[in-house]
Amino acid sequence: MTKAGLFGIGLDTYWAQFDGLLGNLKKYQEQIKNRIAGFGVDVADAGMVDNPEKARAAADFLKSQGVEILFLYVSTYALSSTVLPVAQRLKVPVIILNLQPVAQLDYETFNQLGDRGKMTGKWLEHCQACAVPEIAAVFNRSGISYAFVTGYLQDEKAWNEIREWTEAARVAAAMRNNRLGILGHYYGGMLDVYTDLTQQSAAFGTHIELLEMCELKKYRDEATIPEVQSKMEEFSMAFDVSPECEPAEIERAARTSVALDKLVRNRNLGSLAYYYEGQPGNEYENIVTSVIAGNTLLTGKNIPVAGECEVKNAQAMKILAEFGAGGSFSEFYLMDFNDDVVMLGHDGPAHFAIAEGRVKLVPLPVYHGKPGKGLSIQMSVKHGPVTLLSVVEGKNELFLLVAEGESVPGPVLRIGNTNSRYRFPIGARQFINEWSKQGPAHHCAIGTGHLAAKIEKLGKIIGLHVAKIG
Repeated sequence: MTKAGLFGIGLDTYWAQFDGLLGNLKKYQEQIKNRIAGFGVDVADAGMVDNPEKARAAADFLKSQGVEILFLYVSTYALSSTVLPVAQRLKVPVIILNLQPVAQLDYETFNQLGDRGKMTGKWLEHCQACAVPEIAAVFNRSGISYAFVTGYLQDEKAWNEIREWTEAARVAAAMRNNRLGILGHYYGGMLDVYTDLTQQSAAFGTHIELLEMCELKKYRDEATIPEVQSKMEEFSMAFDVSPECEPAEIERAARTSVALDKLVRNRNLGSLAYYYEGQPGNEYENIVTSVIAGNTLLTGKNIPVAGECEVKNAQAMKILAEFGAGGSFSEFYLMDFNDDVVMLGHDGPAHFAIAEGRVKLVPLPVYHGKPGKGLSIQMSVKHGPVTLLSVVEGKNELFLLVAEGESVPGPVLRIGNTNSRYRFPIGARQFINEWSKQGPAHHCAIGTGHLAAKIEKLGKIIGLHVAKIG
């Protein structure tokens, strides 16, 4: 489970001056802790930090807990010297919670308290914003990454932001712990697809496992008749298998799927990028022309597989999968200027869990641009909000490229590929221009829902720039 750090800040001078203030602030912090824990993270709470000595103790505690992200609750005015030691020691993004107890103070009741000491104590319970500029000033001068969530304790907009931060932290941890397999080699001549594997590991923390086709062949040769039969039954459950599919082709794909499962399991893979050609009639060619069905099953189980050895897109698909949005392998197919949509698709693999209706398993007499023939996937992405994501290797940096749009109904190409129509707020012409100018590879990952805000938070956590189109 992802671990989040939490600590509150206050000023110890206040506690003796204003009876009940500290107790009330601690109750608010407990509410915050419980709400964050409700998002499925383990909260390491360092308590109330109200002087520099406690700050150092809190830093030691939180460091020992291995937190992915740090929530700083500004409970009242506090000195920045109670904050800096913690942020410096942890070196994780700090989310400053500027959360008042209520949206609006009851001014009439407040002013009727009469006792100015009581009034000041009550005011200090609602004085969160006072310390926020001071903390930002110190963090800016110290080079510490931070973000604000401003609102009040029952503010659902603020809590939605906090939830997004916890999700982004969870995805960052998943990417760092992921093992990405590379099977085969790049599609020759796709210069945009080539990538720096060291840079991928440095940016995401992903371990990259280089695989051999002979290992996959070994597992395929060892596949038993019951295993293959079971896999064919799984095909029937997951896909709408076209009557045009020859039994021999279904058996061939099922045997390869069994081998892929063993490769993923034995190498503990969380994602995969592949491509191979081989000489005509070679056994490796027989394998690689029968992988789409099995790779689609893996992708639908959130072990995304990217064809044409598109490592960057396997990373993008994994991000979307970890956000629970699917993540399907796509490229630009054509533009419909009359309907103002862009059409994207691919011959597979696809994420069958985000399909509009049942996914079809169909035969392809030829894989365009690739050798051989075999089974392929025909589907459209579920109608509704979608997010396009690309991991871009630019001239000087690796960054994330994101756009939000809609998958819309309408005619598609029934050519045995995934194929969907997408509409974007800025229109098809402007979208394709602005997206392309960022220099991504021609592939991208597509997931359901609008996720740009979460992806921007992920970028903040792992230190990658996020470019958003539109």
